[in-house]
Amino acid sequence: MSATLEEARPQAAPPEHLVRRRVLVTLGVVLGVMALVAGGPWVYATFFAPSTPPPLTLPEQEPPVAALVAPAPVDLEGTWQVDDTSEAGYRLGEVLSGQQVTVVGRTGQVDGTVTVEDGVLTAAEVVVDVASVTTDESARDAYFRRALDTSTHPTAVFRLTSPVDVGVLDDADGGVPLELPGVLVLHGVERPVTASLVAQRSGSGLEVAGTVPVVLADHDLTPPDLAFVTVEPEGTVEVLLRLTR
Repeated sequence: MSATLEEARPQAAPPEHLVRRRVLVTLGVVLGVMALVAGGPWVYATFFAPSTPPPLTLPEQEPPVAALVAPAPVDLEGTWQVDDTSEAGYRLGEVLSGQQVTVVGRTGQVDGTVTVEDGVLTAAEVVVDVASVTTDESARDAYFRRALDTSTHPTAVFRLTSPVDVGVLDDADGGVPLELPGVLVLHGVERPVTASLVAQRSGSGLEVAGTVPVVLADHDLTPPDLAFVTVEPEGTVEVLLRLTR
């Protein structure tokens, strides 16, 4: 009987300060969920997006054992092959819900040849397997392959169109800037470009790093403009080439 009376007795209301606290906590949770829904892309871009890889550049070389001993000159003459340790890719800006994000894609599937005659670069062709380029996001990579129609155009090609004097590389002890006129074939469309590169000797080989500008519309590519993402209309192709005999 006493248990029944205890159950029937009205329960005391919680203290007013506890009620206010519960209301504030509930309101905070609701506002937090709304912020994540409305600003999810901003939150991702600001706090969770992976750090952007730095540009492909020439690796630092070990200093000679003796400061007065210069490295032996490299015989530039002949045909060089692009080594399978080379890299290439693209760097492109995105605006993700008002936040600037830089997207970088990379691949090690790079091939090509370079020919030097009498200290002059007379021919160069670099082929990049664009179908194998990956970023930090697989969904973006799938869109990239569809946009470029990599099943039909699986590669991008840079081809030299005018000779360039590279004789200074014979005895240079550091990177040498080079401007290479050529054409870029991307998405099956060929356009004139100038590759801005830096080359250096590395042991018995050569290393070359730099960029080629890309205007998407010039290659019949339309930058996507989606609900939260806008892609910049211009970007760059990046390369780090190791050349061997």
